[in-house]
Amino acid sequence: MDRRAFLTATSTTLALSSVAAAATSRKARVGVIGHTGRGNYGHGLDTVWLHVPEATVIGVADPDESGLAQAMKRLGTEDGFADYRAMLEAVKPEVVAICPRHPDQRRDMIIASIEAGAKGVYVEKPFCRTPAEADDVIAVAEEHRAKIAIAHRNRYHPTLRVIDKLMADGELGKVLEIRGRGKGDQRGGGEDLWVLGSHTLNLINYFGGKPLTCSAVMKQDGRRVTGADVKQGNEALGPLAGNEVHARYEMERGMIAYFDSIANDETRNQGFGLQIIGSKGIVAMRCDLHPLAHFVPGNPFEPTDKPRPWIPISSAGVGQPEPCTDLEEMISHHGSPARDLLTSMGTERQPLCNAYEGRTIVEMICGVFVSHRQEGAAVEFPLKERGNALATR
Repeated sequence: MDRRAFLTATSTTLALSSVAAAATSRKARVGVIGHTGRGNYGHGLDTVWLHVPEATVIGVADPDESGLAQAMKRLGTEDGFADYRAMLEAVKPEVVAICPRHPDQRRDMIIASIEAGAKGVYVEKPFCRTPAEADDVIAVAEEHRAKIAIAHRNRYHPTLRVIDKLMADGELGKVLEIRGRGKGDQRGGGEDLWVLGSHTLNLINYFGGKPLTCSAVMKQDGRRVTGADVKQGNEALGPLAGNEVHARYEMERGMIAYFDSIANDETRNQGFGLQIIGSKGIVAMRCDLHPLAHFVPGNPFEPTDKPRPWIPISSAGVGQPEPCTDLEEMISHHGSPARDLLTSMGTERQPLCNAYEGRTIVEMICGVFVSHRQEGAAVEFPLKERGNALATR
């Protein structure tokens, strides 16, 4: 099934899920794991379940006493635990929301949740810290037939299938390259690559297919990063370095994709996302915004005295009014990912943004570290190095 057909089928599945929910009073039992002061509760991964009729929150875990009390009140549950393993044992959730933004905890939390019987896990991004951690998680999920969804929420946006059609119908002409950026704020470079760049790389993976190679350079204040620059990154990201990153990927569908991040790049965060550059026009996507994408018609390399407007792309098409009135809830507040995870459980279908995509993004990030250590040489995927190449000097 191609991507457009798959997304259409999935949209039908999501619509039918509401009908199914109305026919039964049974709701999926959701346990929430947070950690106040160590990643907290992500970007609403805990509260989304309060707005999903097919689910009910039955417990929350947080080792911070004050944070736990607030979470219990916020989520409307009397079952609170300081230890997430105790929660998993006591309430036996079918779905676990793993919310902390710090990825160093995720491998153990996901594995413990699945081994305790959870059949669905919704987890913050980035998925985990190394390909090896992703390998461990996927092995356990496959053994227990559990589903994992990653909170790359732009991946669930209905505008993606409109962009698919533009490309398939030749409206962009020959697709020449994909250019992605992080936010380019004070986190620019290695931290931006992990925290915001993972969103951009997920979309590059969607449009370009699997990455085949990566060649990259990391810089600190204009010079190449050395072992002396490596330190433990913020938000428990692991070994990290550099306030500037430039990466080039050969992609499965024949495209070349680029990712760049420079600290304090003065773009006012407007570069966060990607541009699909074609001979007849550009699709510019800005992550986490509505509208998500604009079409800029015309040969981007040809001088002209005519205006080149940025035309909004809605889920109904280029320049069409947005018919979806609940995009804020369904995309920004995770409604679509949560429902998609629920409908995938117990089936052969994976969530739209699943553990396999999550592992690919982690490899694309770690591939930057491997290539930099090899003087910018193109390294092939899957990576032979399953750890963090910056960890060894």
